[in-house]
Amino acid sequence: MFDAQLTAYLTDWLHLLLRFLHVVTAIAWIGASFYFVWLDNSLEEPPQWKKDKGIKGDLWSIHGGGFYEIAKYKLAPETMPKHLHWFKWEAYSTWITGALLLTLLYYVGASSYLIDPTKADLSNAQAIAIGAGSILVGWLIYEVACRSPLVEHGLVFGLVMLVLITAMAWGLSQVFGDRAAYIHVGALIGTCMAGNVMLGIMPAQRGLVDAVKRGIAPDPKPALMAKLRSTHNNYATLPVLFIMLSNHYPMTYGHSYGWAILGALALIGAWARHFFNLRHQGIVKPWILISAFAAFCVLIVIARPAPRVQADVSSQPVLSDAQAAALVQTRCSACHSASPSDDVFTAAPSGVMFDTPEQILRLIDRIEARAVMTHDMPFLNKTGMTDEERAQLGAWIAAKR
Repeated sequence: MFDAQLTAYLTDWLHLLLRFLHVVTAIAWIGASFYFVWLDNSLEEPPQWKKDKGIKGDLWSIHGGGFYEIAKYKLAPETMPKHLHWFKWEAYSTWITGALLLTLLYYVGASSYLIDPTKADLSNAQAIAIGAGSILVGWLIYEVACRSPLVEHGLVFGLVMLVLITAMAWGLSQVFGDRAAYIHVGALIGTCMAGNVMLGIMPAQRGLVDAVKRGIAPDPKPALMAKLRSTHNNYATLPVLFIMLSNHYPMTYGHSYGWAILGALALIGAWARHFFNLRHQGIVKPWILISAFAAFCVLIVIARPAPRVQADVSSQPVLSDAQAAALVQTRCSACHSASPSDDVFTAAPSGVMFDTPEQILRLIDRIEARAVMTHDMPFLNKTGMTDEERAQLGAWIAAKR
C-alpha cells in the first residue's frame, strides 16, 4: 500500500517521463516536418534526362562529411524501391505522449490543475468532459473545413482557424484555470496536426505506393491535399510550441485578456514562419520578420497589465517585515517550502522557497509579479489569498524599494 507522499513522488516521476518523451518525439516530428518543407521549397529544376524519368526537382546538399543528391518525383517512380522510409511515428508518438500527459496532469489531477472554483463550480467529470469535448469538437470543425471549398483559399482559411482558436481560448478561460485553457488549445492544435498525418498525408502516400505496385497512374489530388495539410502543420508549429512553453510565463496566460494574447502570438508566430517558407523558395522578404518583431513589441506594450489590486488599504499601516513574511508563508509556503504540505507538489516548484524572511526579500519582484500584478499565484488560489492581502503585500513591496 503506497502512502500519499510516495504516490505523489512516483506521480512526479511519471510526469517527468511523459514530458521527456513528449519533448523528444516532438523534436523528431518538428525536425522532420521542417526539413521536408525546406526540401520541397528548395528543389531546383532538374536536367531533361531526369525529367524524362518523372523527376520533378532535385538538389544537392552536404552534411556529416558527405554529399547528398536528393530527387523528388512528380508523382511516383516506375517501380517501387526495395526500401522505402516512412515518416509517421514521430507524429503519432508526440500525440500519444501528449494525450497521456494531458490526462495524467489535467484530468487525473483535475481538482488541482484544471478546475478553478472562482470561475465555475464544476465536478471533475464535468470539467474533463468540457476539456476533452472541446478538443474533439474543435478537431471535427477543422476536418470539415479541410474537406470544404474554404480550404482552397489559404489566407481566408488560416484567418478563420485563428478566429476559432482564439474563441476557444476565450471560452475555456471562462471555466478553467488559465494554464489549463491554454494547454487545451495546444492539445487541439496538436490533435489537428496529428490528424493531418493520419487522415490526409498517410492515405495519400499509401495511394501512391499502391498505384506503383499496380502499375497504374497515381491520382494527383490526394497528393496535393497531403501537401496542403503538411503546410498547415508547418504554420501551426510555432504557435503550438509557444503554448508548450507558456506555462513559464504568467504574463501571457494569466493576463485578463490571455486568450487574445494567445491569438496574437499564434498569428505572429505563423507570420514569422512564412518568412522562412518563402526564403526556402529563394524569396527573401525581411520586412516580414521586421513586422513580426514590431508586432511582438507592440503586444508587449499593450498587454502590460495594471496592478489588479482592488482593496483600498491606504488607511492601514504598511505591514512590517515580520507580518509580510507571515502572510507569504501562510498563503505561499504550502507549495514553496523545503517541506511542502500541498497535496500535489511534493517539492517546491522551480526550487522557489519562502521559509525564511531572507528568501522572501530576495524574490519580492517575483512575488509582486505573480501575486500582486497577475494574481497567477497562489496556483488556482488554493490557499485563498484575498484582494486585501494582495494589496497589503503590494504596499509592503513598494515601501521596501
